[in-house]
Amino acid sequence: MSGKKGSGAAAAAASAGNDNLRRSNGHAIGTATEAEHVEAAAGEDNSLDAILVRIGQFGRFQIINYVLLCVPMVFNAFFSISYVFTASTVVHRCNITQCDSPASSYEESWLNFTVPYKNSAWDSCNRYVNLLESESSSVFSTPSSDVCAAEYFGNSTEGCGTDFKFRDEEKTISTEFGIFCKDEWKLSLVGTINNVGQFVGIPLGGFFADRYGRRNMLAVAGALSALMGIIRSVSSNYYMFLCFEFLDMVVGSTLFPTAFLLAIELVGPKRRVAAATIITIFYAIGEACLGILAAHVQNWRWLLRCLYAPAILQILFLWILPESVRWLLSQGEEKRAAEVLRRAARINRRPLPEDQVDELLANNRQKLQQANESQYPIMQAARFFVWRIANCCFCWFTHTLIALGLSLNSVNLGGSKYNNFMLNGFVQIPGLLLPLIIMDRIGRRYSLCASMLLCAICMGASAAVGSDDYAGSLTLFLIGKLAITCSFQILYFFTSEIFPTNVRNSLLSVCSMVGRIGSMLAPQTPLLAKYYEHAPSILFATFALVSGFLTLGFPETADKVLPTTMEDARDLDTVRQLRTDEEDEEQEAPRRLC
Repeated sequence: MSGKKGSGAAAAAASAGNDNLRRSNGHAIGTATEAEHVEAAAGEDNSLDAILVRIGQFGRFQIINYVLLCVPMVFNAFFSISYVFTASTVVHRCNITQCDSPASSYEESWLNFTVPYKNSAWDSCNRYVNLLESESSSVFSTPSSDVCAAEYFGNSTEGCGTDFKFRDEEKTISTEFGIFCKDEWKLSLVGTINNVGQFVGIPLGGFFADRYGRRNMLAVAGALSALMGIIRSVSSNYYMFLCFEFLDMVVGSTLFPTAFLLAIELVGPKRRVAAATIITIFYAIGEACLGILAAHVQNWRWLLRCLYAPAILQILFLWILPESVRWLLSQGEEKRAAEVLRRAARINRRPLPEDQVDELLANNRQKLQQANESQYPIMQAARFFVWRIANCCFCWFTHTLIALGLSLNSVNLGGSKYNNFMLNGFVQIPGLLLPLIIMDRIGRRYSLCASMLLCAICMGASAAVGSDDYAGSLTLFLIGKLAITCSFQILYFFTSEIFPTNVRNSLLSVCSMVGRIGSMLAPQTPLLAKYYEHAPSILFATFALVSGFLTLGFPETADKVLPTTMEDARDLDTVRQLRTDEEDEEQEAPRRLC
């Protein structure tokens, strides 16, 4: 996720950390001692990475600010998917005039002949026609056992009208604005508008973050998003709610990519992959916490206030969070950049020679002067890699559709929707950690394919198991969610490795933006269950299966140097650079002795 578009920050993390990741083969990221890192840095140059190694790649300074940056990640999880609870339908059935009284509950003994039972629940929008309705309405003015009997109800059905009985005390915009049955598409539209807002907001946020600074964007966008959410909590009608849902995401969707990018720019090269993984985990923790909080605050207005009000404090980042040194250098803000580095060295209790800082600034001035000479052959790259880009776009579309679709459909599994959503969040944590183990052991391509096929198998099996087996369907759902989360994390790194340096961020952003179409369609998938209970699972399984096999058409990038030119990227299928020269020497030495 980049400050420019969609997910370029992940590309930045991957690009910066992949050389280290490849050389370690994924077994122990950053296992070398700090002394070895300092010695290596001293032998290299006075680049920013070398300075970060010298002053501490993940010392006290980075830890403090890293913890602060985890806060907007959690808030972004709240903001981007809170509509699952605020704009959800609630469990309801028709009010049966002949039988219901003000004291009656959702479950009554006479429902078996008054309301159809389908998909393991009472029909929420239809009831059986009463055979006495042609008589005087006075007959039904008061519910009575004389008319609430099976012989007075036929087999044909009719709509409920606008009178319902609810199972729970939950209040959403559905109950408050009267959005039921044939109007339920309005509830799904909230999720789509939310993702349209992200589609607009992420590139805008990236532009402003590049123009005015990571820290400034994080603080202002966080506070503005909090304000939009609080205003939304006092909405007087559906359209006001929808409008501020969109505006919330336009200003708040940049929280994830900006915090992500700022976090990895704070740490040294040996820690970037781990830092990128850990901070992403806090988004999953935010989703799980949202399920817990929604279970205790079941009024949508108060839920929004609880989620958004604390986020106003993000404006304090303007004073307590340091700006990205890399951004400051890119803007020629040399004094401020040097001050941040000196502060980091002081807090980490590490020496920082002034001559090293001076050389960094001198090198930076030279780079800025040469920046206008760089080439940007995006159109040539599009012609060069048309199949690779198309396949990558489809893969991103599939992942966003399934990953968000599973989160949204988790509340329809049966049992407690709050527990289901909480588990949906927690199961993403091992899914985010698993790629660190398998990516370099079995390769990017096979890891990606295997994860997607596992997701497809689980989704297909869940349709066969059926919703009556709650434990079985929940288990398959969680394994499928873990698999697609693992696959998505691999995709972030993989996409950044199959394109050349000068168009890497742009092409990854193109793939990510196409993927946003999948996230716009995902909120509509629960509507498919109205027609066939297992339709969403079958849809997800089909896309995962097709895209999983198509990933085998990508070149393998494990243990290969990142491609610099288009020719390097084109030759990924044929060139393997498994070891460094030193490692080759180590491998050849025993043979020579023999």
